[in-house]
Amino acid sequence: MPKVHLRLLFALVAVLSLVCVVNWHSSAQRSAVDTYAITNARIVTLNGPTIEKGTVVIRDGLIAAVGANVSAPADARIVDGNGLTVYPGLIDSYTNLGLPEAAPAPTTAGGPGFFQIAQARPSPGGPNSTQPVGLQPEVMVDDVIRPGGNEIEAARNAGITTALTLPRSGIWMGQSALINLAGETSQQMIVRSPVAMHVSFTPLRGSYPGSLMGVFAQLRQMMLDAQRYRDSMQIYERSPQGTRRPDIDKSLASLIPVIEGRLRVVMFANSEREITRALDLAEEFKLRAIIAGGREADRVAERLAKQDVPVLLSLNLPRRTTAALPEADPEPLRVLRDRVEAQQTAGRLARARVKFAFQSGGLTNMSELMPNVGRVIANGLSADDAIRAFTIWPATIFGVSNQLGSIETGKIANLVLVRGNLFDRAARVTQMFIDGRPVDLRPPTAAPPGAGETRNLGGAWNVVIETPQGQLNATLNIEQEGDVIRGVMQGSSGGTRNIANASISNSGELRFTVPTDIGGETREATFIGTLSGNEIRGQVTVEGRPPATFTARRRTPGE
Repeated sequence: MPKVHLRLLFALVAVLSLVCVVNWHSSAQRSAVDTYAITNARIVTLNGPTIEKGTVVIRDGLIAAVGANVSAPADARIVDGNGLTVYPGLIDSYTNLGLPEAAPAPTTAGGPGFFQIAQARPSPGGPNSTQPVGLQPEVMVDDVIRPGGNEIEAARNAGITTALTLPRSGIWMGQSALINLAGETSQQMIVRSPVAMHVSFTPLRGSYPGSLMGVFAQLRQMMLDAQRYRDSMQIYERSPQGTRRPDIDKSLASLIPVIEGRLRVVMFANSEREITRALDLAEEFKLRAIIAGGREADRVAERLAKQDVPVLLSLNLPRRTTAALPEADPEPLRVLRDRVEAQQTAGRLARARVKFAFQSGGLTNMSELMPNVGRVIANGLSADDAIRAFTIWPATIFGVSNQLGSIETGKIANLVLVRGNLFDRAARVTQMFIDGRPVDLRPPTAAPPGAGETRNLGGAWNVVIETPQGQLNATLNIEQEGDVIRGVMQGSSGGTRNIANASISNSGELRFTVPTDIGGETREATFIGTLSGNEIRGQVTVEGRPPATFTARRRTPGE
């Protein structure tokens, strides 16, 4: 054989040998990294009885085997679970995890445009939307999800591996995604998208609809428009020749799966009245509804069960946020009763056979999450149902029970290893797997002073409302426990009305409504303002009336 051919042959053999070595090394390395065995652990499977001492094998991101008699594969990295309990990864059912912080609103202090907010910002729905910001159901949260962050770290330390994340604001808020709380890119994090359409009943500031009545009118109108849009598109598709092409409408097109029952609708509602209104709307348009918040859901449990409407129940339980002043009156019996009843809601829903899942409810301190579950268990919910409400029940509600929610072969290996009972204060999450990979648990980065603190509105406020007809004076008395805000407003004429639909964001944006009499009719005045120390400045809108501005100053003790 010629020498040149021999040299070529030797070179080819050398290259092939090198490729084989590299492939063998890569395969062995991948096997070593992607295969784990958790041994000698107590395993809460959720799809069967608890295994007191067993093994879970993880391979290629999935649960490969689980059982008392399962042996660890030779290529697996061993995790000794002695003294630990393995739970399915917990699911937080209503969050903003993975989203960038909301952009600050442009303001001009004191001027009439002081409260022009989100409408002035670019729309995530894009420039081609037919609707203003806040009324864009086409918004997809998966367009803005970002990995990492302090909030994700805090959630993982509490045992959360998966979360439903949704747009931060709006009436038609947009469409949510179910994400795993690990991954280098948003694509790696997303388990399912879209999961649901989200609706809130908070009026828009500075534009229509600026009242609760207007909100419901706009929701109904857009769903009726979506029905007509669907029908016109179907007519055109059947016979395009000779038929004028309908204009493309992204907003209405995104509502077609909603009105056809192919996409669930999550409506945020806490009070019995709000939940009833949401159920009426769902019944009117035959929506596949879910209630989020659900503080008083047990009061309409029979109807929720009848309409097969699940609840994403908040665990941000009401509590006193400030120490009582020595000169303060005792807390009203109603406040004390509501505080106790909030801890009984889950047990009552379970007994009424209403489907529900737990959500953190915007807790600013995630270390309170499991102790709050303990309070719920002490008030009538079984510990087994509490675990289900964090695992298999939300997985079922969101349509991913074949992927998540229990420890069984073939499911995504989202697992939490806990020393102690999951719901005890002394319990500690020691290790976590997300998508079959171990997660490095570490304390969240310290937040700046004041960040994440609950905004305190409690107390008496002097309110001055500047209208085109002149100045009005009122007194506002507010009680606040966690995210629950109640109060009464008394006008200078002596009339007293309860405030409703009250909420405050972490950035200090306050919203509430007050029924008011105008021309013999009762209409709702919507107050939207920003809290800064002991002062609130904002805007008041009433349907059919020009907007007014208001200033509220908190009274000092003895004033």
